[in-house]
Amino acid sequence: MTAEMTAAVLYGKEDLRLEQVAIPEACKGEIIVQVGAALTCGTDLKVYRRGYHAAMGKPPMLFGHEVAGTVVEVGDTVSKFHVGDRVVPLNSAPCDVCFFCRHGQQNLCEDLLFNNGAYAEYLRVPARIVEKNTLLIPDCIPFEHAALTEPLACAVRGFEESGAKAGDTMIVIGAGPLGLMLMHVAELAGVSVIAVVKRADQVEVARIFGARDVLRLDQVGDIVLAARTLTPSARGADVVIEAVAVPETWEWAVDMVRKGGVVNFFGGPPSGTKVQLDTNRLHYGDITLKASFHHTPATCRTAFDLVTSGRFKCAEYITGRVGLEEISKVFPRMMVRSGSVRDIKTAVFPGGRLV
Repeated sequence: MTAEMTAAVLYGKEDLRLEQVAIPEACKGEIIVQVGAALTCGTDLKVYRRGYHAAMGKPPMLFGHEVAGTVVEVGDTVSKFHVGDRVVPLNSAPCDVCFFCRHGQQNLCEDLLFNNGAYAEYLRVPARIVEKNTLLIPDCIPFEHAALTEPLACAVRGFEESGAKAGDTMIVIGAGPLGLMLMHVAELAGVSVIAVVKRADQVEVARIFGARDVLRLDQVGDIVLAARTLTPSARGADVVIEAVAVPETWEWAVDMVRKGGVVNFFGGPPSGTKVQLDTNRLHYGDITLKASFHHTPATCRTAFDLVTSGRFKCAEYITGRVGLEEISKVFPRMMVRSGSVRDIKTAVFPGGRLV
């Protein structure tokens, strides 16, 4: 008789169910991880709303991808990890042989391998991720902190791609989980951060994660003018990162950056979204427009170092804790903003809620 575990399975739009499924077994090169903690994520919320993700999988599918835990089984040929090791397996790994990998763009890999199933008691980690993108966790780091590595790696890559350096001024539009990470990464690098937020509860949390100044949309008439006024000589920011993913904020970003500056369209809008930009300002302002997607093994390791060094405010970032049995209630709550300053990211514990 096949042993079973509890796992969250996504069947379609807003249809997430807890079920008993077979505990995975490790094939050649793979490991099985007993999940110590998994984290909620904006990408998971998008998939929950839409019912699928073209790259990450189609329903019915195991769900969740930010995770850390303990190795309980290793497959043949695995030598880097052993039973009992505490690890954070990232949610993807590149092939390292395609055109994009060979051109230093592993995040665009033509055969980027994704892995899901974090909201479960056990997780199978494919051989490629075991080999290229699984990291040993020091004993002193809680699982829920280590699991922050994946989203933080995306923020690190967004920051690095923007070319910001110590002493620069950066505007971050949006104070969702990734917007806050971008603020904190920038602050740790010595960048002066101006945050543009929507709600009153986001003001304090933006300051916690490094914003020098915070602008609330409902308190200013002209958000572009207000943001530029806070920059040196009101010339605009050296870098503007858009982390909301709507056309209006994309346009704001271009209007908030200085001549010669960089705009990073970090937020991922739905397919088919269009924006209108002032081409005169782009051309004569010599403005660089960029976008950054996902992470690479290198930025995963940079993010992991921020977490394990204690520099990143992990404890402040984990604002909710639930047992796995509560997961089907978590995503409906995420769809309705609570207005709570302590509502950033929830840790899910298969072994029961930890406090």
